[in-house]
Amino acid sequence: MALPTEEYAQYNSIKDLTMKRIVILGAGESGTGAAVLAKKEGFDVFVSDMSAISDKYKKMLNERNIEWEEGTHTAEKILNADEIIKSPGIPDTAPMIVRIKEKGIRIISEIEFAGRYTDSKMICITGSNGKTTTTSLIYHIFKEAGYDAGLAGNIGNSLALQVAEEPHEYYIIELSSFQLDNMYDFRANIAILLNITPDHLDRYENCMQNYVDSKMRIIQNQTPADAFIYWNDDPIIRRELAKYDIKAVQCPFSELKERGSIGYIEEGQYKIEKPTPFNMEQEQLSLTGKHNIYNSLAAGIATDIAGIKKEVIRKSLSDFPGVEHRLEKVTTVRGVLYVNDSKATNVDACWYALESMKTKVVLIIGGKDKGNDYTTIKPLVAEKCSALVYLGADNAKLHANFDDLGLPVRDTHSMEECVNACYELAKTGETVLLSPCCASFDLFKNMEDRGEQFKTLVRNL
Repeated sequence: MALPTEEYAQYNSIKDLTMKRIVILGAGESGTGAAVLAKKEGFDVFVSDMSAISDKYKKMLNERNIEWEEGTHTAEKILNADEIIKSPGIPDTAPMIVRIKEKGIRIISEIEFAGRYTDSKMICITGSNGKTTTTSLIYHIFKEAGYDAGLAGNIGNSLALQVAEEPHEYYIIELSSFQLDNMYDFRANIAILLNITPDHLDRYENCMQNYVDSKMRIIQNQTPADAFIYWNDDPIIRRELAKYDIKAVQCPFSELKERGSIGYIEEGQYKIEKPTPFNMEQEQLSLTGKHNIYNSLAAGIATDIAGIKKEVIRKSLSDFPGVEHRLEKVTTVRGVLYVNDSKATNVDACWYALESMKTKVVLIIGGKDKGNDYTTIKPLVAEKCSALVYLGADNAKLHANFDDLGLPVRDTHSMEECVNACYELAKTGETVLLSPCCASFDLFKNMEDRGEQFKTLVRNL
């Protein structure tokens, strides 16, 4: 399979079109940023959000005389657009999106739109797990090196807003599959694909190949001047590589030196072979756990390609403080360590978290299921866990999958109930781990809200 795809090709001449009206659906960080950039570039801009718009974003839109609405989608003001910029959180099955597609109006992402108005270097990171940690680590190294870099995508500030009002020479961008779905012309100078495991299948017709195809879009439009960094041990990535005519320089990494990997661990040494040789003691890495070896290798290769000095990379890899809501140590209560891993919104992320635990674990699991298959994690749960606390509006699937392990189980439907149950179940020397495997939207505003509630209640024990 060669890129561009047929889907991409229909938009290939987009820059040649003269568009006057842009409608943005969703007025969060990305939508508001896109509106600001569109206004600056002279478009007739309208913003529509089915939910309430926060005061922060209303103020930004009002200050720039951008028309907006909340709590509804007015068809007459949307279906006359030349182009639609859609929030990644809006599914293609939403009624207004269906109508837009029926009318043949182009739908793009904020990242795609912002990329048209900057020549800055783009370092883009995707994968089912580890995106935020790797993106944050690369940004940390760039800043420590004194590079002019912005953090964007799923974390940081809107790329479009930065392009409009605070431009940078480099952008470090975390990309979800939802964002990649609506990107066509955008080019990553350095593309990083960490892994592909089942996630968000509810958004991809429960078809794994649809999700895989979405992730592989990160390499579209790359040239021989670009770099493609990927995990060489991932069986899905290795299978997919044979389908694509990859023009970028390939930079694979793996836990061990094999199959031509240029980054790996050998005899306790963290090693990168290209573009220039670099090594340090593995024990000096600030991030621990097997999954973080991969994140650190990807970050090291990317920053080496960017020309950052080895001493800066070495220091930054050893002093990176980590990411909030990702294996975040909260506090110790009665000899029990509480760890917030609310970012673990799929089964594979929870697997990595459990794999890194050195003590018995009281595992908090549950939330909005995304078509999860718990088969892969069940043996590790049996090995590592002393008890399970289910946290969700509906825990029936969890009971069906894990109750037969014979572990103590508590059924909870709020974070307060959950933390109290953990307090009762956990023994001195154990770890309480919030690593839910699921999305948060059944009981919480988002993943951050879930993690913050957990931390607050734990600290009040």
